[in-house]
Order: sequence, then C-alpha cells, then structure tokens
Amino acid sequence: MIQHEKYMKRCIELAKLGEGKVSPNPLVGAVVLDKNGNPAAEGYHEKYGEPHAEVNALNIAGDKAKDGTLYINLEPCCHYGKTPPCVDRVIESGIKKLVLGMTDPNPEVAGKGIQKAKEAGIEVIENVLNKECLKLNEIFIKNIIDKKPFTALKTASTIDGKIATYSGKSKWITSDAAREEVHRLRNRYDAIITGSGTVIADNPSLNCRMPGGRNPVRVVIDSGLVTPKDSKIYQDDGTKVIIATSRDSTGKEKYPSNVEILECPLLHKKIDPEFLINNLHERGIYSIIIEGGAKLNGAFLHQKLVDKIYFFLAPKIMGDKKGISSFEGIKIDNLEQCIKLNFEEICFFPPDLMIEGYVNE
Repeated sequence: MIQHEKYMKRCIELAKLGEGKVSPNPLVGAVVLDKNGNPAAEGYHEKYGEPHAEVNALNIAGDKAKDGTLYINLEPCCHYGKTPPCVDRVIESGIKKLVLGMTDPNPEVAGKGIQKAKEAGIEVIENVLNKECLKLNEIFIKNIIDKKPFTALKTASTIDGKIATYSGKSKWITSDAAREEVHRLRNRYDAIITGSGTVIADNPSLNCRMPGGRNPVRVVIDSGLVTPKDSKIYQDDGTKVIIATSRDSTGKEKYPSNVEILECPLLHKKIDPEFLINNLHERGIYSIIIEGGAKLNGAFLHQKLVDKIYFFLAPKIMGDKKGISSFEGIKIDNLEQCIKLNFEEICFFPPDLMIEGYVNE
C-alpha cells in the first residue's frame, strides 16, 4: 500500500502540470511500472483536445508496459470525446494491474472504464489517496455533478481581517511570496471576477504573471459603468474582458472594442451574482476566482455561490474599526447564523500564511 501511495502522489504531481491548459477536462497524471516493478514511464494530460495522461505514459513505455502496473489518479475514460477511449489503450498495452485514485464522476464513464478493464483480466485497485484525488479535481467534479462553475474567493488581510485602511490603501498587506501564489491561483481558474470599487481604487491588471501561466477571463461587475475606460484591466492583451452591467446603464460605447458588455438583471439594486455565474458557465467558464472588495465578497457569500475561500493572512494588526473588512453586507442576529467553513489546509508563504476553507452548507 505504501508503494501505491508513493506512485499515486507522483500522479497527482504530474497532473498539476496541466493546470491552466486542460479545462474543462480533469487534471490527470499517470505512472507506468514494468513487470519487475521498476518505473518505465510517466505522463500527464498536457492540453485540452490532446492525448490523455495514460496514453502519453503508455506510448513512452512501449513494450515495457506488458505485464506491468499502471497508476492513474482518475478512472480511464471509456467513451469517444476529443480522443478515443483510454481504457482500450490500457487493455492493448498488456498491463496486468491498474491502480486508481478515484472513479470518474462523469455518467458516461462512472465505473464503466473499471468494469471494462476487469473484464479484460486486469486487476484493478481503487481509491488510493482518494481524498487527495477528489480535491485535485474538485473543479471538474462540481461541473459534472452540479452543472455549475466551481467558485473560489481570495482575500488578503491583516490578522484582524482588514483588507485596506479606512482611506482604501491596501498595497501591500501581504508579501511578494504570497502574491506569487495568487498568480498561480489565477492560472488555475478560467475567470476572475472583481468589482468596480476595486478597479477604481487599485487599478489592477488582474493578469497572471506566473511563467508559462494563462490569463483568466477578466469580469468586472459595474452596474453603473463608472469604471474608467483606460483602466489597466481593459487593456487589450489578448485576454477576454467582460463588464457585467445593468440593462438600463448608459455609456456602453465608451469602452474599448475588446471589452464585451454583458447586460444583467439587478437584485437589490446590484448585479444578480447568480445570473452572472450561470451565464459565465454557459460561455464555457468552468471555474471562477473572486478578487473583490468587502461588499462583493459578502454578496457572493450571502447568495451561497462560493465553494472555497483562500485566506491570505499577514502577521499584522490594523486595530482600526474604520479599516475595511474582508466581508460586508451580511446581517446576523446570533452566532449560529454565521457562514461556517471547513478549514482544509494551511500553507506558509513567509512571513504570511494561507488558509484554504470550504463553505459548509
């Protein structure tokens, strides 16, 4: 079992190399051992529409795969999509053991790939590091099961939860190391949402400056079209930019031609966040990260549209009640009404730390 976990961890490491390149497909890595248990090849799903991880690994292994073992973090597919069924290639390779991290939640697969491998005489071992494999592909799972984008929210605050001073100054609460991690997160998500207040106050680019990374689609919630047309976020760098605004707003024509205006209904005099999320999903956006101010963060949380929160915490105390908090706009009478989270992981980006939390519905 220790060996199985060792090679499954390697599959997960390999799979992460596909972040930002394979959406809407899952992240998958594969390792092949020869019949003597020696590493023969490894591979990962490198780009959407191209061969999957197990095919890449088996192609490299060649004849060394015969009577060997194949490790994959996700059940091999058994249907035709952009590529042929991977389980057929697995069977053709002559391997005798298949070790998996999780079953594919896609109803077109969902155990059928496993069954086909077993019928071909391959020994199948399931659910190795299952929890880790489920987390790796939480975006894919959310889209398959709920038909909605996986939505995360990022905040960077002092220990007492302040994201800016009373005058709006926020540069820089966290360190260079923490901000580098934010760019890695941006590479992971299909789109990034911010609000007009953040654009006006900070004039951010909201691009991905990670080497080899991709820029997420930039979405600005601006019901009154008050953001300046020359804001950095609207600069044409080849990345799609969307302004979500109200249907009766004026001034749409002032923005550059690379900016798309999306008219949205209002909810409590603000852009309806659920309408926006659903519309983005229809456009092929399967994961979203929110980087906004307190009101925007509060609105998405209040509507129960957030799956995960990345809390970047700096070892600083502002101590000013007029400082701007991470979340606003949620009114409660008692502590039982608080939005509850499950903390999953703590990472250090010295001197800061980052806590991953999932919203407990």
